[in-house]
Amino acid sequence: MSSPVTMELNDLNWENFVEKTEKPVIVMFYSEKCPHCRTIMPYFEEYAGKYHEKMRFGLLNISDAIWLSEKFGVMATPTFKFFCGGRPVQEMVGAVYPNIIEKRIAEMIEHGAECVEKSTEIKYEITGYG
Repeated sequence: MSSPVTMELNDLNWENFVEKTEKPVIVMFYSEKCPHCRTIMPYFEEYAGKYHEKMRFGLLNISDAIWLSEKFGVMATPTFKFFCGGRPVQEMVGAVYPNIIEKRIAEMIEHGAECVEKSTEIKYEITGYG
């Protein structure tokens, strides 16, 4: 589903695309059978085309990246997670109005320098398994 301005994410490219970039990132966690995902995808692609120079846009199919979906607590699709400095700072879940997503994107771009201070550091050595 990726395009010239969106990246289809997986376990192999997640770190470089999301965690090791200076730009803010939005990731749309989706599933193939999700009707709301299909409805919002054209808007997500439109915003990626409009804002890709200032922000990164990623797509993650939860069926193909179960570990990442669990790691970030994705329980429904679509889930939109915003990252700054590789850290999650905000999320929206479900059939969100497209103009609300665009407003959050603009806010992330405008306040990108401040967002790391408001983010939560990920403790990679802690897992819910064993």
